[in-house]
Amino acid sequence: MATDPTPDPTTDQPPRPLSDQKFTYERRIINLKRRLVREASIATSMLDAAVDALLKLDVEAARAVRRQDDRVDAEEVAIEQECYEILALHHLFARDFRAITFVLKVNTDIERVADHASSIAKVCVKIAQHCDASGGAPRWPTALTELAQRVPMMCHQLLRTVLDEDVEGARSLVRADEIIDQLDKQLFEEVQEFVRSEGRTDQAMTLALYMYRLSRELERVADLMTNVAEDIVYLATGSIVRHSEKKRLRTGA
Repeated sequence: MATDPTPDPTTDQPPRPLSDQKFTYERRIINLKRRLVREASIATSMLDAAVDALLKLDVEAARAVRRQDDRVDAEEVAIEQECYEILALHHLFARDFRAITFVLKVNTDIERVADHASSIAKVCVKIAQHCDASGGAPRWPTALTELAQRVPMMCHQLLRTVLDEDVEGARSLVRADEIIDQLDKQLFEEVQEFVRSEGRTDQAMTLALYMYRLSRELERVADLMTNVAEDIVYLATGSIVRHSEKKRLRTGA
């Protein structure tokens, strides 16, 4: 059986067979992907909780979401360090190399989803304080409530797609981003109408700005989900589906 010609100088053990080394790093890659999915599950749960807290104006629930952000930050760093260690110790090729680059890229996107969930929770607290001062709960724009439903659903669908490495499911998510973009544009118009109907008071303008910020946070999460979906296609096929190919994926041409 072939062995690595360069023994490990830090041990007295004979060189490990190449087949054993391959088994070791393949197992580490599998565990990394599982860890990534767990991190994504936490970030998705944060988003669910943040949206629920927003619609109910539950300040305590919103603050609980923000406290979870440090957990995702720490996990992102740990996963990144594990990826770099594997790259440093093993000569990866083809699918194994794609798997590590996939984890590195998606790890960053997942951490940003948690950041956006934390930002939504922060806005929830501010809106609740604003409503206490103004004496009335907000009338949520239709597009905002739909975004609050669709974007978390995209996150849950993405989790299943990552687990299954489902290329068609990933392409479906890329196309779904068009609907989110349309809702974001619709919300801008609804916020303008809200300001006109409320008489352009300071309170109305403040609430309108918060609503539009919520739209941007949710739309950005959808963009991150689209990025991950494109990376799933890369992992499974080796094809980079950004820029010139994104239009083809969305239109189905």
